[in-house]
Amino acid sequence: MTPPADDHRSIALIGAPGDVAAAHRGASMGPEALRVAGMTEALAEIAGEVVDWGNLTGPSHPGHAPVDGLRHLPETATWCRGVRDTVGEALATGRIPVLMGGDHALSMGSLAAASAHCRAAGKPLRVLWLDAHADFNTPETSVSGNLHGMPVAVAAGLGPPELTGLSDATPMVPAARFHQIGVRAIDRLEKRTVAAHGLPVADMREIDERSIRPVMEEALAHATAEGAHLHVSFDVDMLDSSVAPGVGTRVKGGPTYREAQLCMEMIHDTGLLASLDVVELNPAFDVHNATAETAVEMVKSLFGERILSRRPQ
Repeated sequence: MTPPADDHRSIALIGAPGDVAAAHRGASMGPEALRVAGMTEALAEIAGEVVDWGNLTGPSHPGHAPVDGLRHLPETATWCRGVRDTVGEALATGRIPVLMGGDHALSMGSLAAASAHCRAAGKPLRVLWLDAHADFNTPETSVSGNLHGMPVAVAAGLGPPELTGLSDATPMVPAARFHQIGVRAIDRLEKRTVAAHGLPVADMREIDERSIRPVMEEALAHATAEGAHLHVSFDVDMLDSSVAPGVGTRVKGGPTYREAQLCMEMIHDTGLLASLDVVELNPAFDVHNATAETAVEMVKSLFGERILSRRPQ
């Protein structure tokens, strides 16, 4: 693979301190924790111009029970519209948007923006979903009704129109154009939906059996062949809970620090990273902001931080 010709596109940091779709409060503090961990300075050092666009505003967590299988739908839709519009503005001005969440439902907004941007530009879109969870629940399959467990399904056209209609086409992103890495927690009914829609998933058993490098090569192959706009959605709980305790939904048995960093390095090597989410960091569960610091280290690798210089392959 040949590294990108231009590693110095301007980056727009977009804080989205919303946790209305999450199981636990606290992800609203994620953007500030990432800033404290040095996100702006780290990216400025390796990737060029970084502009922090500050935080979006939206409804606070109302603590309501689910309605028709969905919890806090109006509040989630409001947050996602704000994310969609701001990420869309960054893309339209040639910047790489880095969404700092907040819960993973916010990615419905960033995916809506990326999909509309790619359709307008005539460019294929591929999504790499780094997560312990498949996030492919629907109101009919979800046990909790929490919308942070549904963004991939919504992007694929399954769910309430308030969310599936965020972009200019439904589905925003067909299920086949996702590739999930690190999954190890899927609800019983959700498994059927994943299978029925052919969602590409590299779960932890596959990673254990094959190792991370060939799994990532396969996940990136289509995007590389197409020269696609690659949207990376990085849920910090993708990392093993021993590495990243500061998340609301810890799941043991995830990728190690080095496995995850190799994922990020290989993504950078494609030269295709065009938009990024960093979500589900919950400082309420963290230890001395260590998980935020780890997340920043992963993002540095995504943008080109290397141990040593290497020749193009």
